[in-house]
This record gives sequence, C-alpha cells and structure tokens, in this order.
Amino acid sequence: MSIEILMPALSPTMEEGTLAKWHVKKGDTVESGDVIAEIETDKATMEVEAVDEGVVGEIRVSEGTEGVKVNAVIAILLEEGEDESALSAPAEGGGSGSAKGGDEGGAGEASEKAETKSEAKSQTSSGSASTRKLEDVPAESKAPPPPSRDGDRIKASPLARRIAADKGLDLKTIEGSGPYGRIVKRDVEKAQPSAAPSKAAEAPAAAPVDMDDPLKAYGIARDRYEVEKADNITKISAKRLSESFRDIPHFPLNVDCRIDALLDFRKRVNAAAEKDGDKVSVNDILIKASGLALKKVPAANSSWIEGGHIARHKHADVSVAVAIEGGLITPIVKDADQKGLVEISREMKDLAARAREKKLKPEEFQGGTFSLSNLGMFGIDSFASIINPPQGMILSVGAGEERPVVKDGALAIATVMTVTLTCDHRVVDGATGAKWLQAFKTFVEDPMTMLM
Repeated sequence: MSIEILMPALSPTMEEGTLAKWHVKKGDTVESGDVIAEIETDKATMEVEAVDEGVVGEIRVSEGTEGVKVNAVIAILLEEGEDESALSAPAEGGGSGSAKGGDEGGAGEASEKAETKSEAKSQTSSGSASTRKLEDVPAESKAPPPPSRDGDRIKASPLARRIAADKGLDLKTIEGSGPYGRIVKRDVEKAQPSAAPSKAAEAPAAAPVDMDDPLKAYGIARDRYEVEKADNITKISAKRLSESFRDIPHFPLNVDCRIDALLDFRKRVNAAAEKDGDKVSVNDILIKASGLALKKVPAANSSWIEGGHIARHKHADVSVAVAIEGGLITPIVKDADQKGLVEISREMKDLAARAREKKLKPEEFQGGTFSLSNLGMFGIDSFASIINPPQGMILSVGAGEERPVVKDGALAIATVMTVTLTCDHRVVDGATGAKWLQAFKTFVEDPMTMLM
C-alpha cells in the first residue's frame, strides 16, 4: 500500500506552516532517516526526516506553499514493487509525516493517546531539530468534520468530556479534529461557552477585505500606501497576542529600582570574567534575579489551565524576548535561579544568535514559565508587555537613567530603572505580584543577596 506523508506538527502549538523546500522529487528513492523537506513554522525552519522507505510517487504540496494545515497530505510514498497505479488506491493509514497533538498533555494524556491509537493506525516521524516522536492522526486538508456519532452517541474522549462539562459546553456544537471526527482535548479548549449553545448565535463573519483597496473604508486613498505580505512569524504572533490581550484578565504593577549597586556589581563580575573572554550584561543579571524571585515567591510562578485548574511550576524557566526579522522570539534560560551569571551570559549569546538565524529547536523557545522583555537599550523609560500564554506574568524593563531621589532625608542623584510586571489575575493577584516585585527589587538593588 502507498504511504501518505503528512504535514507534521513540529511544536505543540503549531496549527499550520509553510512547506519551504523539498529535498526530494518525484521518482527519488527515500530511505529511513533521509531529510525530505524543510518546514517553516511560526518561529523556525526545521528539517523533516522520513521513517519509511520507498519511492516518491507524488508531491501534492509544492515548495513555498503557505498555510499548510497540520496532518494535510503533502506527498505519497510508493513501497517496493508498487507503481503509479497505486496512487489511485486508498493510501495506508498514517504516514511518515505524521503529527502530534501538542495540547493533549497533562492529566488524562495516557488515556487520550490510547484511545486515539485504537481508532487510527499510527506511524511516527521526527524533524532533525527535535527528538520528540510525532504521533499520527488522519489527514484533513479541509475543515474538521462534524462530531462523529454512533447512533445518538457523540464520539469524544473522556478528557474532552470532562473539560466540556467543567466549561458548560454542549458537545453537539463542537467539531472534532481527532481521528474520524472524534472530539479531543484541543477542540473543547478552543471552544467558548458563549458560542456553544448555537451556531446561529455566533457573530457574523467579518466582511472580506478588498485587497485592491484594503483601507478604503477608513478613507485612505490606495495611492498613499503600499501593501506587503506578512511572514509566518508576524501572522502567528498577531493571532496569539490578540487572543492573549482579549482573553486574559491582565493588570500592570510598576516599581522603580535603584541600580547603582547593580552596575558596580556588574563591573566587578566582568573584571573577573574578562580573562576568559566573558562579559555579563545587565539583562543577564535581571534574568538571574527573575529566576530567584520566582523561587522565593512560588505562587507567582503559575499558569491558568482552562477548566478551573492552576499549574504550579517547579522550575524557574525565564523566556527572554529577542528581536528578530519579522517580530520577536522568546528563547528560554531554563532553571535560571540555579545558573551562574557567566553561564547565563554564554547561554543567552548562543540562543540570541541562533534565534536571529531561525535555528532554535522548539523546546528552546517554548515552555517557559515567565517572560522578560527589555527595551531599555532603546531609551524606553517604561512600558507594559502582553502576557505570553500560558505564562502568568511578564516583566517589562525600561532604561536606567539618573533621577533625583531622596536618600537619608536629603535630595540625591541615583540611577533608576522602572520595571512593569503584567500579571494574569486568574493566577497572580495584586498581593502576589507585589511580593514578587519586592523580591526582585531586593535582588536588583542589593545584588550580593543573589549569591546567598
């Protein structure tokens, strides 16, 4: 039987990607482990390896195609002894470009996977940039089918049913994206209670944009601007940040930190580190301070889980915003509280360099528990960032500048830096956020305490 090669899910949040390049063509012989294609996700370009052997019988998605849905059939592989006549026959279930449902983790993951495997034959594939196995689900190049029913019974996993009950959702109104239209965890997590009662109650779809004159409704003449196509990073970032700003009940907390002691501390650290060619930045120290503050106030190191649960993180993994062409990416310094400043400095230089080249592995920019964004180097005094789901907080760091302060009852000059902590009120209330900022400020204003 011929084998379908499916669009793989190369990260837990990937829904679609760009098939950037084929490394094979029709008629080529493919062996297990051969790199067959390059897939561009929202943050990186990764190679995809084959796990099956055979001859490329058909390439269904051409190079440069954008918006290819996960699990869509991108090519057909013919097994030994088959010819092109096999292409008209039903392909073997599964494929070497299979995908993993990245949102099927947590409690109930084992039962979810077991049921999925019992309904669809699964094969696996891996991208060279990731060592995780990718489980197969049947391809759907069109919209997901309606919920599959056996008589009056709707096919849905136990975990999906439990979450739907917690959210007050009617499974009859939810479309399943699992095998054979089965409703799985990701389907009920995306569904909104307000939209569940009736499809007719949904807001009407926005009118399509006339790309010949897209800003006509705003009174802007077409000859006064140019239109360029957004890349994958910009499009995905726009979608996720819009969802975050709209759906998360966020609030900001501001505090001023005097950093003269930190700047002096940095000089002494660099004087000792320069013999090995290392140089610690202010940002490196702030990453360390953030990690230690997360450990000191563990309640702040949390994420909201839909259905009425809270994840309390055991590790202080700090995501650091790095500007790249087309947007931002947040490489992660894992266990930041346990690492030395020189180690953090070396790690950040490597991560930032590979981020700008789009060479990061998914696990290097996904999975942080807290984010830090520093625009001080651009002269920004203060700002508030949008929370990076599922994290509960993000810290925005402004420029350090000389300001008048009161010291020992007298007016003095100090170097002051304003930081703004944006919190998800579902998991971090005002008191918890204030305690975290207090701990962070202590580490910043007296950096020797970070060594205690």
